[in-house]
Amino acid sequence: MNRHVIVTGASRGIGHAIAELFIAEGDHVVALSRSGQGPAGAVWAAPVDVASSEQMNSVIKESIAKFGPVDVLVANAGITHDGLAMRMSDEQWRSVLSINLDGAFFSARAVLSSMIRNRQGSIIFISSISPFYGVPGQANYAASKAGLVGLARSLAREVAGRGVTVNVVAPGFVDTDMTSNLGSTTDEMTALIPMGRIGEVADIAGVVGFLASNHSRYLTGQVIAVDGGLSMGL
Repeated sequence: MNRHVIVTGASRGIGHAIAELFIAEGDHVVALSRSGQGPAGAVWAAPVDVASSEQMNSVIKESIAKFGPVDVLVANAGITHDGLAMRMSDEQWRSVLSINLDGAFFSARAVLSSMIRNRQGSIIFISSISPFYGVPGQANYAASKAGLVGLARSLAREVAGRGVTVNVVAPGFVDTDMTSNLGSTTDEMTALIPMGRIGEVADIAGVVGFLASNHSRYLTGQVIAVDGGLSMGL
């Protein structure tokens, strides 16, 4: 399809799977991550700190110079730094908000001019069901991921008339490095999921691919939970 697709947090997990999906569709995929690593087939894998507006502006500008207007942005970069709120340090709070929320905003802001001039584009934020379900010890993470919903809906209204869509994917419990060390908690969480299994990264990537396609061209400002039914009714 030869679209210019930018994926943040593309070195592993969900972001890696999303980048691979677009590569398989023939798109020019730019894989951004702190390590600068990305899947084979990416046209460019670059290191960046998404929490730095200067770095994001610079790398997006260079990407546009290399590959033309941005067609799709998937703002996936995110971290966790869990702890009970009463014991959560300022650093734990700020670091998670900086990467997960500030980083998504800086990423979106950096591509918007390109998309608006081209009168088309798709921005997809990777959130979580954490702010809707309520997970103890994740006040920082839940706040950052809930913020993506407000961000997406404000942006969606701002740019809908220019042919740009903005949507949110909210994964549930997914098998990634981030969840691999939860031990018995994995079994407890699986028991709560109506479909009876934890998600795979391909489950999330497939929905992202749909949101970036012409099949969803009349869909914007929406939150889609991909969680096996865990958070029905959010």
